[in-house]
Amino acid sequence: MIDLENVSYTYPHTVQTALHDLSLSLPEGTCILVTGPSGAGKTTLCLAAAGILHHEYGGKKEGSVTVDGKNVSEYTGLSALAQKIGIVFDDPEAQMIFTTVEEEILSALEHRGLEAAVIEERLASIMQVTHLSELRNRSPHNLSGGQKQRVALAATLALGNDILILDEPTSELDEHATGRIVSILKNLKAQGKTILLVEHKFSHFREIVDTLVVMENGKISAMGTPAEIFADERLRKIVLPDFSGIRDLKPISGTSALSPVATSDPVISVQDLSYSYGDILAIDSLNLSIHAGEFVAIVGENGSGKTTLVKHFNGLLAPTHGNVLIGGKNTRQSTITDLARDVGLVFQNPDHMFFADTVREEVEFGLKNIGFSEGNSVIDKALEDVGLTHTKDLYPRWLSRGERQRLAIACVIAMRPPAIVLDEPTTGLDGIEARLVMEILKTLQLAGHTIIVITHNREIAQYCADRVILMEKGRIISDSAGGAR
Repeated sequence: MIDLENVSYTYPHTVQTALHDLSLSLPEGTCILVTGPSGAGKTTLCLAAAGILHHEYGGKKEGSVTVDGKNVSEYTGLSALAQKIGIVFDDPEAQMIFTTVEEEILSALEHRGLEAAVIEERLASIMQVTHLSELRNRSPHNLSGGQKQRVALAATLALGNDILILDEPTSELDEHATGRIVSILKNLKAQGKTILLVEHKFSHFREIVDTLVVMENGKISAMGTPAEIFADERLRKIVLPDFSGIRDLKPISGTSALSPVATSDPVISVQDLSYSYGDILAIDSLNLSIHAGEFVAIVGENGSGKTTLVKHFNGLLAPTHGNVLIGGKNTRQSTITDLARDVGLVFQNPDHMFFADTVREEVEFGLKNIGFSEGNSVIDKALEDVGLTHTKDLYPRWLSRGERQRLAIACVIAMRPPAIVLDEPTTGLDGIEARLVMEILKTLQLAGHTIIVITHNREIAQYCADRVILMEKGRIISDSAGGAR
C-alpha cells in the first residue's frame, strides 16, 4: 500500500539529514511498528509516508513515495491523499479544532458524505470502542493528554481509511487505555487495514506486529521479525526499557547542589483539597503528605486527577476548596515565582518550557526569574548532571526528544528546589533514554531532593519509586511502598 524507495530528506534551514536513503514497504493488511531513539527520524518517516513532506514542506527531497501504486506527487493534494490515509500525529491537540468531542468525530463522518442515520450509528459505535461516550460534550482542549489521544484516534477512525499512520498514539495513555487501543488496532488489522505505527510500547503491540523497524540517525538500522531484532542485545535495550536495579543505585559524590534535609515536617502537605473545572470535579477532598527525600510515583487512569493535583504544588492552579502547603507556606498566599524556589515542575511536553535561543540561556532563564545572579557555575553543573554540556550553545528545539527532556530537568535542578515534579518524564523516549532519565532522577533523590513522578509506566513505579500513590476519580485509593526491592 505504501512504498518508500531511497528516500532522503533535509528540513529547510538545516544541514542535518532527517532521513537518509531510506527504503520501506508497507504491504496491504500488515502492521509495521517503528521505534528508535528520539531524533531518529520516526515522525519524519510518517510525514513522508503520508505525502505531507511532498505537499506541505520545503526542504531537500530525494527518492520516491508511492501510495496505493501512485506516486504522492500525482495526488492533487493532501485532501486526495486523505481519502487513502488516516494519520494521528504525536501532538493530538494539533488536530483538534471543534468545541466538543462529538463535533470532532462528527466532522470526520460528515466529510465522508454519509446519510444522517448512518452517521449517528457510526458515531455511537466509535464513541463506544474508544470509550469517549461520557466525554462527548466536553471540550477536547480541556481533557487530559490521554483523553485527547483517544479523541484524535476516534476522529481518524471515523474517516474510514484503509491505511492508518499512527505516531505514538498511546504515549499519554494509561495501561487500560493502551490495551483498548491495541484491541481496536487488532480488529482493524483483521478487517484488512494497513497500519504504520510509531511506538515505544512494543510489549503491548507484540501480537499485531508483523515487522519491527528500528531507526537511528535517519536510517533504518534493523528490520525484521521481533525475534530477529531481539537477538541483538543492543537493539533489545532500545526497544524494551529496563529499569531494574535503579532503586539500588548508590550516591555519586558532587552530583547535586542540594544537601539532604533532616526533618519530620512534610515538604508538601495537601489538606482537604478539591478542584473543579467548571462543573467537572477533578480533585475530591484529597489529603496527602510528602516528606523530604522521598521518590513518589503517582499513577492512575487518564483523567484521574494526577496532573491537576501536581499543578497545585507550584501555584499553576489554586484550590477550589482546601489548602496546599509547600514547606509550610500556603500556596494561596504565595506567587508562582516564590513557589518555584520550592517545587520545580517538568511538563509532560518539555517544549512548553522553552523560550531562549540556546541551551545555556534556557537554564539561565529560570534562574533570572527567581532573582538568582552569578549563576554560571550553577548552569554548568546542571548541564553536566544531565549530560548536556556539549549542547550548551545549541538552539533547544534542535535537540532530540530525550535531550529536550533532560534539558527541562536541568532548568529545574539549577534552581535547586527541594522537590521536583515530573509529568510522564519518559514519554516518547526509547528504552536507553528512558533509563538514563530515571537514573538522573534517582541520583537527585540520593542527593536530598524529593522526586514526584506522574507515570503510566508500571516498571517505573515498580523499580524506581519508594512510594506509589494510586488515584481514581480525583481521590487517592491506595498509598503503598514501591514494588520491587
